[in-house]
Amino acid sequence: MTRRKDVASHLTLFQEPVSTSGGAAPGVFDPARLTQARRLAAMTKKGAAEALKVSAVAVGQWESGSHPPRPDHLRRLAELFDLPPEFFIAGRPYARLEGSAAHFRSLRRTPARERERALAFTEQVWELTHALERLVQIPPVDLPGFSAGEIDQSIMPCDPVKAARELRQRWGLPPGRIPRMVRLLEQHGIIVTLTPFAGDATASVDAFSTSHLPRPIIVLTPDRADDVYRHRFTAAHELGHLILHGDAEPGDAEQERQADQFAAEFLTPSAEVHPLLPRRMDLNALAKLSAEWGVSVSSMIYRCREVGLISEAAYRRAFQRHSQLAGLGLFHPQPVADYPGEVPKLLTAAVALAGQHGVTLGDLADELRLSPQRIRNLVGWRDEKPVLRLVD
Repeated sequence: MTRRKDVASHLTLFQEPVSTSGGAAPGVFDPARLTQARRLAAMTKKGAAEALKVSAVAVGQWESGSHPPRPDHLRRLAELFDLPPEFFIAGRPYARLEGSAAHFRSLRRTPARERERALAFTEQVWELTHALERLVQIPPVDLPGFSAGEIDQSIMPCDPVKAARELRQRWGLPPGRIPRMVRLLEQHGIIVTLTPFAGDATASVDAFSTSHLPRPIIVLTPDRADDVYRHRFTAAHELGHLILHGDAEPGDAEQERQADQFAAEFLTPSAEVHPLLPRRMDLNALAKLSAEWGVSVSSMIYRCREVGLISEAAYRRAFQRHSQLAGLGLFHPQPVADYPGEVPKLLTAAVALAGQHGVTLGDLADELRLSPQRIRNLVGWRDEKPVLRLVD
C-alpha cells in the first residue's frame, strides 16, 4: 500500500501576506461580535444583562446594532467574556454560522445553548483558518461539489453507498483499510479540530460538521475520542454529511442513517469485507477484522447483518454479548492519542510554519483580537507543561 505524504508537506509559506478587510469600518462597534462572544459563553441576553446590571433591552439593542454600548459598558463586556475590548470592534472578516447550517451527531440530545456555543467556536476556527491562509498555503478543498460554502448535490450520487464508493475512487484510495482517516480529510482541505471547546458542554456535543463556511469544517470532541475506532467512524460519518446533506435541514433521522451507511462503506467497502466476514457469529474473528480495518467490533457485527449474513435476532444477541464482554474489560478501547494520524494536525502545522517565519502566536492573537491561549485552544494544542507538586 502506498503511503500518503503527511499533511505538513502540503503547506507552503507565502512570502507576503495578502491584505483582507472586514465589512465594517475599523473603530466601529460590531454587534455580531457581541453575539458571538455571548454564544461562546453559552449565555442568554438576559443572563448577560444581569451580569452587567443593565436591562435585557439594552443588550438586545447592542446586538441589533440600533444603539452601541457606552465605553464603560464595552469594558465591562470585555471583562465578562474575558476578551480584549478590541474584540468587539469591526474591521475583521466574520462569517456567521446559523444553527440550520451544521449537522450535529446527537442533535436531539444537544441543548440549543450548547449548539450555539459550538457554532460560535466553529466561526472562530474559520477565522483562524482564514488568517493562516494569508500566511500559509493550506491544501485546497477537494470535496466534490463544494465551492465557497455551497455544495452542488448533483455532482455525487444521492445513494450513500454509491457516494462512498465514488469518493474513494475520486480520491484515488487503494483497496483495503484507510490507514489515517483524519489525516486523509486534512490532505483534501477539510479543517478538522479535536478540542474541548466548551468545557463540560462537550459531554452532550458528540461531533458536528458544516459545509456553509468558505472551508468545510468537522469538529470532533475529545470526550468522545477515547476509542479510536469510534472516532474514525465519526469522522467518516461527518464526511458523509458534507457529501450528501449540504443543503438539507439537519436533524433528520434518515440523514443520520445515510451518514452511517456512507461511513461504513467508505471505511469497509462491502465488496472487500463481505468475503472476510464469518458465516456464523464469532466475536474473536470479528475482533481481528476490527483491528485490520480500523473499525469497532460492533460496527463489524452491524456489517454482518447489513450484508445479510445473520438475522435480526442473531444480530441483537451478538451485540448484547459484545456489550457484556466489553463491560468485563475483554474489549479495550484504544485512545486516539496513540494514533497520530487520527489527531488533527493541519492547523497546528500551519501555525508552526508561520511561527518559523516570524509570525508568532501572539501576532495571530493580536490580529484576531483573542488571547494566545484562545488560539491554542482553537487549534487543539494541549498544555503539556509539567505540573509542579510540593511535597511536605
